[in-house]
Amino acid sequence: MAADPSAPPDGVLAAFGCDVAPMRLAGGQGGTWRSGEVILKPTDNPDEIAWLAGLPAQVEQAGFRIARCMPAASGAWVVGGWFAQAAIAGDHAKGRWREVLAACDAFHAAAAHLPRPAFLDARTDSWAVADRVAWQEAPLAPYPAVAPALSRLSAALTPVDLPSQVIHGDFGGNVLFAAGLAPGVIDIAPYWRPAGFAAAVVVVDAIVWEGAGPDLLDAVAGIPQIGQLLLRAEFRRIMELDGQLRQRGRDRPHDIQAHLPLVDLLCARFG
Repeated sequence: MAADPSAPPDGVLAAFGCDVAPMRLAGGQGGTWRSGEVILKPTDNPDEIAWLAGLPAQVEQAGFRIARCMPAASGAWVVGGWFAQAAIAGDHAKGRWREVLAACDAFHAAAAHLPRPAFLDARTDSWAVADRVAWQEAPLAPYPAVAPALSRLSAALTPVDLPSQVIHGDFGGNVLFAAGLAPGVIDIAPYWRPAGFAAAVVVVDAIVWEGAGPDLLDAVAGIPQIGQLLLRAEFRRIMELDGQLRQRGRDRPHDIQAHLPLVDLLCARFG
């Protein structure tokens, strides 16, 4: 059987000391591989990986665990467009949303002192663009398929007056649970937003994709300006869908229908 061309090449495996045939992991964008106890992922942002490598030394891991980056034999963090992290124990578990939110609070309390990473300004990927549009820092020009939902959310937005900090902007689906261990936080996606926005994204994702009921909104009711944060979280997720449509073509199947009940709920409650 021919080798998968998207797998990490032999030179990358050797550079990070991997001697087990890599296996693709489920989830994410399909680009994550595991070789023994090493997780390998592609990257086009070495500055972000250098920042990520220094993160464990800068935050007190109380109430959560984060994976450490592994240098190559040369000492480099990135080789051939790939970086490596040590695998951490645990599995994703649907339904443990309040535990995820508790870990989210702990992570962001620990990260509150971190300075704004300079590499954020240079990001032009569709996720970064979606985030800027959701925070009204870039113009909105969506595809027709998503335009009505985005128009409704946009009409409900009002200014947010909250301090920003480093956040993990994709927290909910990236928490691993293992017996006797604090929740493991993986695939850290850095953004510079209010800490409550990370929790809002957790709630939005749980309702749209994991079967959580609207009562999960009560779990974040005490977060300042949570209505505006939830509206922006859902706006950003739909804008990410817009980015996928731009990449795949506007006539390809898309997931906007899954978002519409939550758009109705948020606009009715916070619009």
